[in-house]
Amino acid sequence: MFNIILFGPPGSGKGTQSQKLIEKYGWKHLSTGDLLRSEIAQQTPLGLEAKNFIDKGQLVPDEVVIGMISTALETNPGVPGFLFDGFPRTAAQAEALDKLLQLKKTAIAVMLALDVSEEELVKRLLNRGQSSGRSDDTDESIIRSRIEEYETKTKPVADYYNGFNKVVHIKGEGSVEEIFEALCKEIDKRT
Repeated sequence: MFNIILFGPPGSGKGTQSQKLIEKYGWKHLSTGDLLRSEIAQQTPLGLEAKNFIDKGQLVPDEVVIGMISTALETNPGVPGFLFDGFPRTAAQAEALDKLLQLKKTAIAVMLALDVSEEELVKRLLNRGQSSGRSDDTDESIIRSRIEEYETKTKPVADYYNGFNKVVHIKGEGSVEEIFEALCKEIDKRT
């Protein structure tokens, strides 16, 4: 099983590239947002627990999210691997994910980090905001705040995986196809 983390700040192109990678390699896309919505819709015990936190305006605890990921791993035994998108967001989540994957006799093979300049991120998100309907993509100060939040809270995840020599930085600027080719080149080296 080949598992990767696609990593990068808001607007770096993770969603676009995730879809292309899933189509090419046949992996299961694990987005914690999608998992949460699915578990809540199915009214599973974990979903109901998550909904309870969300309804109170609180973050869903790591243990609940890890539980959902465990379920996703168990219910997709035939896939060649998983692409993690939007998770882990903290070093603690990365450690918990590694422990879970170790129990399942697998691991993260590589973290592909999309590097994009702040000005390019702002430009992309403002453009996306014109058609996405996402209010957090229409206000430049909110966008810059999200990028800053990523830098302070999420970037330590890359530091964690760097300690295991699993981080590869990919230039996230250029055409969608150029970035996709760079991602595939790094993946193909490892499979």
